Amino acid sequence: MRKRTTTVALLTAFTAAGAALAPAAFADGVQGDTAITKVVVNGGKNVVIGAASVKTFTVSVTATDDQGIKSADITLNGPGYGILTTSSVKCVAANATTSTCSSSFTVDPRVYDVTNDQAGTWYVDAWVDANGDDSNFIWTEKAGSFKLQKASKLTVNASPEPVKKGKTITVTGALTRANWEAGKYSGYVGQPVKLQFKKKGSSTYTTVKTIKTTTGGALKTTVTASVDGNYRYSFAGTSTTPAVNATGDAIDVQ
Repeated sequence: MRKRTTTVALLTAFTAAGAALAPAAFADGVQGDTAITKVVVNGGKNVVIGAASVKTFTVSVTATDDQGIKSADITLNGPGYGILTTSSVKCVAANATTSTCSSSFTVDPRVYDVTNDQAGTWYVDAWVDANGDDSNFIWTEKAGSFKLQKASKLTVNASPEPVKKGKTITVTGALTRANWEAGKYSGYVGQPVKLQFKKKGSSTYTTVKTIKTTTGGALKTTVTASVDGNYRYSFAGTSTTPAVNATGDAIDVQ
């Protein structure tokens, strides 16, 4: 137990201080036949956090050992020396050898639990202790991974409406995402966004063209009016920002 506590404490101290860890500084290790078989973060979904909203999610580590599982520690590490820790991990036995150890993590960007440069791919580091006097354990860095992302918003407006067939329709909008440090949504500049159209009576959108966001995340393009339907913008997402579709805006062509 002492070895586990010391290792995790040192890892936290070095990471929080922004120190560059050598590859072998805290290498993966195992004593006995303890093994981690599964890691699940947020039910398998990306963790998406708004500009000024609290997000709580669960991390679960499933492990096995011939003598059963006693306890676990879980630490999350991300870009920009991001680190999230927990003081409470509960292990529930599925049978005599296998347990799932889980803990909740709460992130509040308003108190700088995360900063803008910490969006992206995060990793789960896990230490699991087994039962028995021989102190079997496993320590694994990057036992699992997940995306921690800035929530995104996308708008669209097609005008004029109604419009005569053959005339020009101007489609505007904006792509914004959570700015955790400012506590608001800011424009996501230079991103490719698809303009899509769904003919009245259809259930499927098709891509008309792709344009890039400009200052403030602004979008603007023109199309020729042909038939009634709905226009929307669609963003495919990045590692730091989830995909999002604007709610379609109907156009009446006369």
